[in-house]
Amino acid sequence: MFGDFRGWRKLAVAGASLALAACTVVPKAPPGPPPGTGPSRDVLPTDTERHRVALLVPTSGSNAQVGQSIANAATMALLDTKANNLRVTTYDTATNPSEAAQRAVRDGNRLILGPLLSSDIALVRAVAGPAKVPLISFSNDETVATRNIFVMGHLPSQSIERVVSYASGQGIKTFAALVPRGEYGQRASDALMTTARRSGGSVQAMEAYDRSNASLAAAARRIVERGGYSGILVADGGRMASQAAPLLKPEVSSTPRIIGTELWSGEKLVTSTKSLEGAWFAAVSDKRFVQFSASYRKRFGTTPYRLATLGFDAVLLSLRVARDWKPGAVFPIKQLTDKGGFLGLDGPFRFSPNGVIERALEVREIRGGTVVTVSPAPTRFED
Repeated sequence: MFGDFRGWRKLAVAGASLALAACTVVPKAPPGPPPGTGPSRDVLPTDTERHRVALLVPTSGSNAQVGQSIANAATMALLDTKANNLRVTTYDTATNPSEAAQRAVRDGNRLILGPLLSSDIALVRAVAGPAKVPLISFSNDETVATRNIFVMGHLPSQSIERVVSYASGQGIKTFAALVPRGEYGQRASDALMTTARRSGGSVQAMEAYDRSNASLAAAARRIVERGGYSGILVADGGRMASQAAPLLKPEVSSTPRIIGTELWSGEKLVTSTKSLEGAWFAAVSDKRFVQFSASYRKRFGTTPYRLATLGFDAVLLSLRVARDWKPGAVFPIKQLTDKGGFLGLDGPFRFSPNGVIERALEVREIRGGTVVTVSPAPTRFED
């Protein structure tokens, strides 16, 4: 069974003030010395009572709002669990991820939560690796995972595997796909090909497009001309899916069945597009997110980004491992690969020995302007 987050408690609706959260729970790191120099008086003092964990996210620049939302959620996790054995310090990765990592290591952090962007991982790893500080990244790029770099983001491959397996169980055996050019599209197409073949099906057509309206429309027309499929994957977000759907399925009652990815979760456009009626996609359950979002708005006065739950769950994970982790000692990586897994806001999850996350996903159907769960997320892993 999933465990051991049996101590996970309900989110508190009321909490400490923002000033308390920002200053004493998840403080900004003080300006450090230039890269390559030794510790200075700005380095955080030795802390023998608490585990020191670094949160590496962008808190300035173009991704500042997402990064701050993750940082706020990490604060909430500490406050809601009343944790007094963990110190989480935020380091801004927007301008220089390598320097942020150097400051985190100099400050004595033994675990890094982050970075957010997969492009920052190599820079952070170059600093953290020699210091034996593992990473739990918020990226969704599973190709960067290793035995000491754990990828915690929502993986497109797992979303597609889940929904295609479900579709196959409903009698859909022939597939087509519209995929954007780039890494996301490549991972989506690989997942479709692998899962369709494993389920006894086949992929009849696949078209790539640049992320522009004209390119998408042209690719959709080519797919329609090919025909010969009963399910079609649109591996993109709500805006692109809503534009492709009328071309792929002019009549709501007609075939094929349109299939989406985890990017559709929370997208209002997909529920308001008539041609997407009956479409399926897989994502983590939103049941706990609703409560989390309400609590977050009370504390911070704004709506959290969907990715904010990664910050909350990463802290819960750190607290679970901290039960058997001596302050100041090397982080016990092996505990992250417990086959029983862990429970967070986004439901059950676990890590493979090579650092890739596995999540329990549900399948949803767009029906009557809303989404309905047609296949609940599993409550336990099979092996």
